[in-house]
Amino acid sequence: MDTRSKGTEMEKKAEQYLAQEEVWILAHNFRCRFGEVDLVGKDGDYLVFFEVKYRSSDQSGDAAEAVNARKQKKICQVADFYRGRHVDLAKLSVRFDVLAIEGEEIRWIKDAFPYQGKGF
Repeated sequence: MDTRSKGTEMEKKAEQYLAQEEVWILAHNFRCRFGEVDLVGKDGDYLVFFEVKYRSSDQSGDAAEAVNARKQKKICQVADFYRGRHVDLAKLSVRFDVLAIEGEEIRWIKDAFPYQGKGF
């Protein structure tokens, strides 16, 4: 299986996991001129931007560590764009989470990194 297909499979697995955790998914693979975010969801009073990272083993390092500072900044830019397009969600607090899938284990890291941007 190629990496793109595997990534799509893992994002679906992450979405199923989040559904069990009562997260309402609002968007999948949201893209704009600034980049892409894997999943956008509503978790209680939070608008959450999820990055899904998969590692088949720990030989390539921790999955969550793959969300580096550059990727975090891009996700924040995408979040700003998304919020600008969905003003009805503006009252919600924003959170940036990572779903690290390592083998069969899913770790949900809430508040994985702080907002990095100009503000909204």
